[in-house]
Amino acid sequence: MVPRRGPMLVDGPVEVELEDGTVASSDRFRVALCTCRLSERYPWCDTSHRRRR
Repeated sequence: MVPRRGPMLVDGPVEVELEDGTVASSDRFRVALCTCRLSERYPWCDTSHRRRR
């Protein structure tokens, strides 16, 4: 189940294909993916969802 607000934690390394076909990648051992699309660093969560509640 994907949370509506807040991040989805994923064990890395990960590659995420965006809508425009570009690929975002991270070699960290765990990443937080943005599910609310409020992040300025999308697809990575920067906790912007906290300011919008």
